[in-house]
Amino acid sequence: MSSRRNAIPRRAHKERAQPQSRKKFGLLEKHKDYVVRAKAYRKKEETIRRLKEKAAFRNPDEFYLKMIKTKIVDGVHRLESEANKYTQEELILMKTQDIGYILQKLQSERNKIEKLTTMLHSLDSNLSSRHVYYAEDRFMLSKLPFFSEGNNILDLLAILYMENM
Repeated sequence: MSSRRNAIPRRAHKERAQPQSRKKFGLLEKHKDYVVRAKAYRKKEETIRRLKEKAAFRNPDEFYLKMIKTKIVDGVHRLESEANKYTQEELILMKTQDIGYILQKLQSERNKIEKLTTMLHSLDSNLSSRHVYYAEDRFMLSKLPFFSEGNNILDLLAILYMENM
């Protein structure tokens, strides 16, 4: 039964518009608009009520350090500016410490750059096109026929390969 009742399309109820004679007063407030406005009003009233109650039960002998550090400006408590927190000598000392820190960091970065450039020195130099051969001892060196005029590189490699087998 209920499924048939839900299957039948119903007419959508529309809220009425502002009458033509009242257009000068703006939009007609709908019920949902009223609910939102009423909730906001009640919330503000509750906040004011709580603050009044808190003020009524306030202890006149209480003391907070912020009471000393504030000034009343146009009826509102404002914290004193902390611009005059440090003396002139302290400000100069802090500036020199800042400069010293920056110079120290600059020097450490220069050292890092220098260390990296020394590690990369072989990349800058022109590499020679000749081969470098390493021998384990003098005997092995004397067996290598590098200084003879007639050998080409393939012959030398074949000799080395055959000796190691």
